[in-house]
Amino acid sequence: MHISYKGICYLLVGYKFANYSRADYANTGNTTLKFRLINQRADFSFALFSGGLSNPKLVAVSNNVTFAYLKAPLYPRLALGKLWDEMTVTWTSGYNIDEAVPVVEWGLKGEPQTRSPAGTLTFSRRDMCAAPARTVGWRDPGFIHTSFLKDLWPNSVYSYKLGHRLSNGSYIWSKAYSFKSSPYPGQESLQRVIIFGDMGKAERDGSNEYADYQPGSLNTTDQLIKDLDNIDIVFHIGDMPYANGYISQWDQFTSQVEPISSVVPYMVASGNHERDTTGTGSFYDTNDAGGECGVPAETMYYVPAENRAKFWYATDYGMFHFCIADTEHDWREGSEQYKFIEKCLASANRHKQPWLIFAAHRVLGYSSNSWYGQEGSFDEPTGRDDMQKLWQRYKVDIAFYGHVHNYERICPIYQNQCVTSEISNYSGTVNGTIHVVVGGGGSHLSDFSSLHTVWSIYRDRDYGYTKLTAYNHSSLLFEYLKSSDGKVYDSFTISRDYKDVLACVHDGCEPTTLAT
Repeated sequence: MHISYKGICYLLVGYKFANYSRADYANTGNTTLKFRLINQRADFSFALFSGGLSNPKLVAVSNNVTFAYLKAPLYPRLALGKLWDEMTVTWTSGYNIDEAVPVVEWGLKGEPQTRSPAGTLTFSRRDMCAAPARTVGWRDPGFIHTSFLKDLWPNSVYSYKLGHRLSNGSYIWSKAYSFKSSPYPGQESLQRVIIFGDMGKAERDGSNEYADYQPGSLNTTDQLIKDLDNIDIVFHIGDMPYANGYISQWDQFTSQVEPISSVVPYMVASGNHERDTTGTGSFYDTNDAGGECGVPAETMYYVPAENRAKFWYATDYGMFHFCIADTEHDWREGSEQYKFIEKCLASANRHKQPWLIFAAHRVLGYSSNSWYGQEGSFDEPTGRDDMQKLWQRYKVDIAFYGHVHNYERICPIYQNQCVTSEISNYSGTVNGTIHVVVGGGGSHLSDFSSLHTVWSIYRDRDYGYTKLTAYNHSSLLFEYLKSSDGKVYDSFTISRDYKDVLACVHDGCEPTTLAT
């Protein structure tokens, strides 16, 4: 059976499918089942099993379902480049470079378009480090293409489409998309940033994968899509699809977030479910990534890192300067990453970019999560011992974390002590860093410790995300929104002048002299 992307297939079965997540429609005679099928560069067929997971028996197999444009360019993913006037676009297709040349046609919206080439990467089964990624979880990822759109005008709307030039000179094109380019670093304009972690993916047709691990991910995705006109950039700080070694899940995830990542930069960080594989140099010697050892994440998404296998990087957006750490590599004092973090924080021009943001997957600061409470550390062990001197010295405004699947806001803090009793309107010199756990993007929720921590201002065991709105160099609004309704449940403001950033704080003072 040959169908296009929105086709119909008919399958005679007698039971509700439990584990099949991707088809459009299936008519079963006495009942109608609806499925959503995404293009994963291969024909599909559906199988019906009886006997459950413990004793499965094959009952029936459908005819093949084929896509009209099997190798078409799909799932664009925007990301900031290494320069402020550069946007990168990454996509997936079935075309290697010996079959077709990847290209992006782009330009200012409504004006003549230009074409830019793209590089092509992929990875193979032997690049995987352990099971199941190297065994039953393996699936060919197709080819990953990235193009660099350069010399952009600030705050301008560009249109673009993805294409492949075939050997006969004809082109295969995606649909048209558009994005707004970044503001000039330090430019004063309305700038809105979304930050969250641990989202995962779920099935829009109502079927469930085994264990139903990310029940809230569609709510978060859909709320962001609804508010997309009021979003300029997104940071997903680790634990993206929870593929855990089943490579097909990366296609499902990139398809799910396409309405977001095709319009605004979708910046990512490395989490334990992307990187950690026993015996491969992960800082945490576990197999949380199912043998992926970082390879799919590093290939599927572009980040402006010097080495994408070491997923730490700095990036600017208007009045914001971001330092994104990789907690799955050593971050302790003296390490290569620690030196990068200090350099990143020190490079912030606080006159032009007053809002300094640190983000990492695991909690290096503060969390009242139950397992951190049982350990007695309320963070990754030795996390804040090594990092807090940098946050204080360079006056980091807010530090964000995922990994713990809930929301928690910590007071402005230094050395375990709240530096102010204010909880909603911070003004003037703030003598510590505000820490936020925002790991409720969609994965199963985490419990809080029964012990009340004095530095915890707001807790919520629910799905949600955070939003930063910079109005100018002196005013920043922070909001926590629930994924269920998109409403604000926690917020605070920071109001200050440049002299307040320069002011001396404890363990963060520039040296002075009385010499005349």
